[in-house]
Amino acid sequence: MEGDRNHSSVAVFVLLGITDEKELQVALFPVFLGIYLVTIVWNLALIILIKMDSRLHTPMYIFLSSLSFIDICYSSSTSPKMLSDFFKDEKNISFISCAIQYFATSWMGQVECCLLAAMAYDRYVAIGRPLQYSSIMVPGLCWKMVAGALGTGLLSSLVEAVSCFTLDYCGPNVIQHFFCNVSEIIILSCSSPFITQMTVFLFILFVGFGSLVVILLSYGFIAASILKISSVKGSAKAFNTCASHLAVVTLFYGTVLSVYMHPNSRHSEQQDKVLSVFYVIIIPMLNPLIYSLRNKEIREAFRRVTKRQYI
Repeated sequence: MEGDRNHSSVAVFVLLGITDEKELQVALFPVFLGIYLVTIVWNLALIILIKMDSRLHTPMYIFLSSLSFIDICYSSSTSPKMLSDFFKDEKNISFISCAIQYFATSWMGQVECCLLAAMAYDRYVAIGRPLQYSSIMVPGLCWKMVAGALGTGLLSSLVEAVSCFTLDYCGPNVIQHFFCNVSEIIILSCSSPFITQMTVFLFILFVGFGSLVVILLSYGFIAASILKISSVKGSAKAFNTCASHLAVVTLFYGTVLSVYMHPNSRHSEQQDKVLSVFYVIIIPMLNPLIYSLRNKEIREAFRRVTKRQYI
């Protein structure tokens, strides 16, 4: 503790981690290490594949490579610290490090929301306005949408982090989580957190739920366009173009909403940890798998790239 600081006397926070059972920690370490390594390798391989194959230089794959990069950063904002904490009796994190971790995690999470919304709009244009698709979704617009997602997430997470970590922390310093989660940090403040809570809520509402509204509207228009297709084969083909994205959206928003929208209960803390593991650590690993395994273009691009290596 530091008593001479203007805003905070807490120098270190203590993370409780996923579990306090030593045997379970030893068993979980190789599991989460494997998940993290697969996340890095698979997402990085997808980025390199899209970069190397010119046929994948299309709007959908611009967004997909950007999503893979964000997933690497998203997982890396929490996984290394969590893995190192498995072997520590005291899972300490400095005040500044906690602020940086929260900022990075919040930034990547909100960028992911915006990218999923951009990808939903891309699928709507591809299905609803196929003749104008190439003239609407030009590469320049796609990169501007990616930059807009990064900028929106950056501004929102910066405001949230500043408002959260300028509160007074003068007593309790135990965070009931495995990473610096805003809802667990704010309740430790010894000053009134109301303004900070409202600030975080409004920004998350604007970015997270705003992106969800765009996604829902896009899929509403997609459904209307599919219903207008007379042939069953054409309808199935149109649906398959957005099936992977729909699965990713369902997984991501389903777990996030489960964490932040369920009523409090005696078991909510452990449930929150499990669900947070899913959307912060497991989903970044699943995203490239979902997009690659069912994607014929990705498989063909992989064959072309590997064939060139042996020629």
